Amino acid sequence: MTSMPQSLSKAYLHVVFSTKNREPLLAPEWREELFHVLGGTANNLGCQSLTVGGVADHVHMLFVLARTITIADAVGKIKSTSSAWVNQTRGLVGKFYWQGGYAVFSVSQSHVETTRDYIRRQPENHEKQSFQDELREWLRNYGLEWDERYLWE
Repeated sequence: MTSMPQSLSKAYLHVVFSTKNREPLLAPEWREELFHVLGGTANNLGCQSLTVGGVADHVHMLFVLARTITIADAVGKIKSTSSAWVNQTRGLVGKFYWQGGYAVFSVSQSHVETTRDYIRRQPENHEKQSFQDELREWLRNYGLEWDERYLWE
């Protein structure tokens, strides 16, 4: 009897990206709907969405990366689909864009619930800390080096 080869994976990703120039465009009236669009897009890519949250100028997502897609392709598709949704449905003055880049952090199985709670508490978190300080703290905690000139594009 021959066995069938298997490729198995479970990679939890915490993804963070902001609106272009960190403009506070994500209005409270439709932010939840946007979170559903972001999570639904991830799910459609085979990336199981666990939590989406954020505030007026940025979002956090926690999802399981599908085995068949790269991080860059998943995040790119999530951003492009959701920005198209904003532009088609929200009637903003001017065109909506996400920032060019993003930050991605791996999350261990044992930290999934802590990360979910953190993402759910975004409004409270940002009463005390700016997005810039929050992201710098995550980058430091993960030992990532960054160039301040390009971090906020």
